[in-house]
Amino acid sequence: MVDYKFLKIEDAIPCINQKVNLIAVILDFSLPQKSRGTDYFCKLKIIDESHPKYGIPVHLFAQCIGALPHVASVGDIIHLSRVMMKTHEGDVYAIFNKRFSSFALYEGIDGENFHPYQVSLRFHAREQDNKIIADLRKWLANSKVIDVSINFLLLREINEVDWINLACKVLHICKTAKDEWMVFLWDGTDAPPFGIYKKLEDEMQNQLPLCLEPMPLSRDVLCTFPTVGTILRVIINEDCRKYTPQLPKIGQWVKLFHVLCKVHEGLWYGVLTPSSKIRDIPNDNMLILERQSNYDHRLSCKLDKMPYWSFPWPSRITEVNCDDVPFATLMDVLMCRKAKFFNGYSSDALTQKLIKLLGVAISAGGMEIKGAARNPPWVQCCLKSHYLKCYKICDTKLVG
Repeated sequence: MVDYKFLKIEDAIPCINQKVNLIAVILDFSLPQKSRGTDYFCKLKIIDESHPKYGIPVHLFAQCIGALPHVASVGDIIHLSRVMMKTHEGDVYAIFNKRFSSFALYEGIDGENFHPYQVSLRFHAREQDNKIIADLRKWLANSKVIDVSINFLLLREINEVDWINLACKVLHICKTAKDEWMVFLWDGTDAPPFGIYKKLEDEMQNQLPLCLEPMPLSRDVLCTFPTVGTILRVIINEDCRKYTPQLPKIGQWVKLFHVLCKVHEGLWYGVLTPSSKIRDIPNDNMLILERQSNYDHRLSCKLDKMPYWSFPWPSRITEVNCDDVPFATLMDVLMCRKAKFFNGYSSDALTQKLIKLLGVAISAGGMEIKGAARNPPWVQCCLKSHYLKCYKICDTKLVG
């Protein structure tokens, strides 16, 4: 008969060489490592109301990395069953034994339910455990013992190469190389444009990429994507797969923790590292409801499909002769069947206007600033589609 009584940490400390059950808050955690033998291990430090200041260490061992706890954030809650209390040189700690111990991980202060986001073998949930978890969340909120406020950025809030947390919907997943996967994420907002440092003359032979994947996605796949909002590519290589055994499901909203956001020739993308985490979140989560509401509101506006960063209006370098045609995105163009442009300018005047159109930095004297980033303007134009993904600018002329 298994004893399911849960102890406070303070009550568990004297129970040396005994198995105990604990539900506690994670104060700190390490990444999984290889042990001296064939196992993998990681370390946690846990606290509760009875022992809030320093906590006690927990050493966990498993046969594979995937069987160890993958803690999403400090402040999350762990359910530990049948861990052995030990002491070494006066310091007390707990050991998780892969043969008889079990664990479950729950969201911390922001948790909205009692569903663990990771469980081990032999774990059995009990309804009476929910009160302990709820009490710990209340204690965290009132005591501020862990002052961790996790900020999940919108894609439009990305402003530099940095580590970030995101809450996005998974639109597509594909394998891009032997040991590499790419996840396509969306939250309904537009990531900011980034300066282009590539020399204009070099683009004749080596054009700027329109995507990061080796082969463009098929039209059938593109037709499943929303037509408004940035699609962020996130790379997962084989090393990270060890720490993220299960890829997210297409159509699922997820939280991504500690993602490295980078830029390649003007295109934002993310990289998962061994310290990154992915966690599924339900569609009724407040973060998701807010993002969906913002997107629905955006679509209800007259200028819904104008890029966020082009407001209040695109550059005046172009004008169109079809004012009655609603704004559309390039994704709209790719998904449906349905160019006066140079307006008779002399070659010199046309060159100056094209330089402006390409966002080349110009000095007060009208000379190109060498080495400066290019910042192409947002423009409005009319496009007409032709067979085999060929498009022409029509009813648009260069005026700026």
